[in-house]
Amino acid sequence: MNLPEKASKLDEADALRGKRAEFVLDEDDTVYLDGNSLGALPATVPTRMADVVAREWGRLRIRSWTESGWWTAPERIGDRIAPLVGAASGQVVVGDSTSVNIFKALVGAVRMADAERDEIVVDATTFPTDGYIAESAARMTGRRLVPVDPGQLRTALGPRTAAALVNHVDYRSGRLHDLPGLTAAAHAAGALVVWDLCHSAGALPVGLDAHGVDLAVGCTYKYLNGGPGSPAFLYVRRDLQAGFDSPLPGWNSHRDPFGMSPRYEAADGALRARVGTPDILSMLALEAALEVWDGVPIEAVRDKSLALTDFFLECVEAYLPAGRVESITPVPHTDRGSQVALRCADAGEVMGALIARGVVGDFRHPDVLRFGFTPLYVSFADAERAARVLAEVISSR
Repeated sequence: MNLPEKASKLDEADALRGKRAEFVLDEDDTVYLDGNSLGALPATVPTRMADVVAREWGRLRIRSWTESGWWTAPERIGDRIAPLVGAASGQVVVGDSTSVNIFKALVGAVRMADAERDEIVVDATTFPTDGYIAESAARMTGRRLVPVDPGQLRTALGPRTAAALVNHVDYRSGRLHDLPGLTAAAHAAGALVVWDLCHSAGALPVGLDAHGVDLAVGCTYKYLNGGPGSPAFLYVRRDLQAGFDSPLPGWNSHRDPFGMSPRYEAADGALRARVGTPDILSMLALEAALEVWDGVPIEAVRDKSLALTDFFLECVEAYLPAGRVESITPVPHTDRGSQVALRCADAGEVMGALIARGVVGDFRHPDVLRFGFTPLYVSFADAERAARVLAEVISSR
């Protein structure tokens, strides 16, 4: 059986194939493999947003804070996301950006640590913003920043560690880090850990509650398809909520937000992670986008993700000349997220040529071609075509 035939067979057996129809995809048959940067548009969102703008904002106006449920949107949508990251209700709040939430989570974690714990450990390969924020949090809290390679995290954790900030999936390579093991190691050292879930939420099971994660942050515009700039989420484990001291206390997280007291008193529960007025338009677009997850087990998404990335790597190996590209994405399923990263000497030019031919991935400096596989709408035929066009582009250069 040749690879296009194999792709057809795999698509026929795909338990998630019906979900593809719930997205607005290109009519020109573009292969979209950049959902790990910006997810595709769920078909329910435009109609919902038209109603939000015309009726809730246009006619109800201020009444929509209560009558349309705007005020409770951060925790309501948080509860909608919670099952996708393995959390019970009441622990996830939606709002603000990923960067702001990482700042809140990391400083909040350090404030819960003993005073003699004077180090913040950070994944040295992390997305740059995480590193910038960790450095700022260290200055603010009087701690020392300790950047380490993820492979050395266990040995870096010790009696001086206040908190660690770690990516669940590396944004360049797609390497999946050991969330259960590293969380347990941090706890054994007496430290808290903050997980960045930007490249795992909506792509694979996370198990926040099951693995005793302390705090976690994730964006919603990648695998959750919430739209450009859609608000991030913050998870605070239930038993830590009473001690969570946010560095950004705002009126929305006050025990009595409309009392307008000059003295701050934090609300109970995860609500204390709120700050200011929710960004309602983006938030309600996200809520509509999350409807595509109805009836979808995250385990089925993970199964298809692994099958897609396996098949794509098989096609790359079959179609491309040996040694022309090198996969830096781990082969073992236990170590792989939902993307494939290929090292290529002229990666920027190659990706430009791919996009011109209808295969959309992205380029990461200096030499990485990155392909994100979003199981709800990416097919096995997409994976085969992407590898075939990549081979054609490479052979023409």
